[in-house]
Amino acid sequence: MAELQLDPKKTALVLIDLQNGIVAMNPVPHPAAQVVENSRKLAETFRAHGAPVVYVRVDLNDFRKLPVDQPQRMGDGPLPDALSEIAPSAGFQTGDILVTKRHWGAFAGTDLEQQLTSRGIDTIVLTGISSNIGVESTARQGTGLGFAFVVVEDACSAQDAEQHTFAFEKIFPRLSRVRSTAEVLASLA
Repeated sequence: MAELQLDPKKTALVLIDLQNGIVAMNPVPHPAAQVVENSRKLAETFRAHGAPVVYVRVDLNDFRKLPVDQPQRMGDGPLPDALSEIAPSAGFQTGDILVTKRHWGAFAGTDLEQQLTSRGIDTIVLTGISSNIGVESTARQGTGLGFAFVVVEDACSAQDAEQHTFAFEKIFPRLSRVRSTAEVLASLA
């Protein structure tokens, strides 16, 4: 595995769905608190190097309207807006970019591509919940747009360990570079 070297002038951190309604779940293999903590450490370091930090959230009420065979079970009626807000522990700061998505991936129907390309970004470091859903969809869409990715294994998690493992063993190594939080932090030091 090649040593990771990231240029903060061309690299952004994108954090997927670290919002109240998602971090309240019990993802595995990494607990939500660990995913949030590792993502927050990365965000602090990216900011310190002048690199963009992007928080992506899903509007859960819009998302529930998608016609699917296995809808997310979240009760009847509209959900409280607070469930779609970034969790305070995730460390969103003034100056960070906030993107609201209505689908699995962060590029579809949002201005994320424009936000990144206008800043000269060509590489994205990606974290979040769920590994095989929002994170994977964002990586798939973004690679199709020409972005390079680094997916941070210990800053991601899924609804079950098998889904996470499959994404990190079979999918992400073909779409991106897979690294740990420590490796990404070291690449910016």
